[in-house]
Amino acid sequence: MERLFFTLGSLSTFLAVAAGAFGAHGLKARLSTDLLNTFEAGVRYHFYHALALFVVAWACTRWPSTATTAAGWLFVIGTIIFSGSLYALALSGVRWLGAITPFGGLAFLAGWLCLAWGAWRS
Repeated sequence: MERLFFTLGSLSTFLAVAAGAFGAHGLKARLSTDLLNTFEAGVRYHFYHALALFVVAWACTRWPSTATTAAGWLFVIGTIIFSGSLYALALSGVRWLGAITPFGGLAFLAGWLCLAWGAWRS
């Protein structure tokens, strides 16, 4: 699992950097300040949880458990839902997409709890 989460972390970090550059250089003149801030929030949490996947990869070597593995998958799902919905909202202007975002936030929170549980129980 550690190799999988390290690979996913590397790919996710690549995508976060690409999205950040796209937002800073390609969207700055095209989006309102409000929508650009929304996009940047998506990038910020994408980046945090891409890095968290490296932590999960390490934790899988130190404290392998279903909880640690669940943490990694919850970070992946959270990134897709949380950051993905913010990217889609910013690029489309469709505000109802913001209603999906909290589900990604819940996945992030559950991931951090699973990571703590996996470390504590081992």
